Amino acid sequence: MKPDRRPPPLAPPRIVSSAHLAVGRGAELSEFEYGMIICAHAFDRWMVRCMAAAGVKDLTPIDVLALHHVNHRGRDKKLADICFVLNVEDTHVVSYSLRKLVAAGLVKSERRGKEVLFATTAKGQALIARYREVREACLVTGLNPDGSDNVKLAEVAAFLRLMSGMYDQAARGASSL
Repeated sequence: MKPDRRPPPLAPPRIVSSAHLAVGRGAELSEFEYGMIICAHAFDRWMVRCMAAAGVKDLTPIDVLALHHVNHRGRDKKLADICFVLNVEDTHVVSYSLRKLVAAGLVKSERRGKEVLFATTAKGQALIARYREVREACLVTGLNPDGSDNVKLAEVAAFLRLMSGMYDQAARGASSL
């Protein structure tokens, strides 16, 4: 029998946005970061286009996220709580989105003492229901019907929350340098 003279299979190339960061122990992290970059931008495009298909154009990704969170669990929300849950440090960004949503009639605001609370209007709730229908038709139907994708999604979500904490801690460390 002749010896196998084929060269060993090549390792798949690392797909990264910054090769200078993909060295040593940071190689896989650089791959992960590039995956997050392209996934985040794809998700932003998805939210905006899904909302447009649901009936409202010209909303930014943060507008869509703010609208969904204001509607979350049917409870009124404070600006600080919305920013906290969305992990947005700059309250002005979320505040601007909320003003846009109020002007569009999708969200209402109410002053209670020193606090301003936000809630979705009936128009906002109807839009969110339509968004859900578009999401089901265009996105959810692409998942495996046997539910196997749901297990993977839950694992990835947990890992992303873990990495979020690591990036937040690293940001605090970098700020002290």
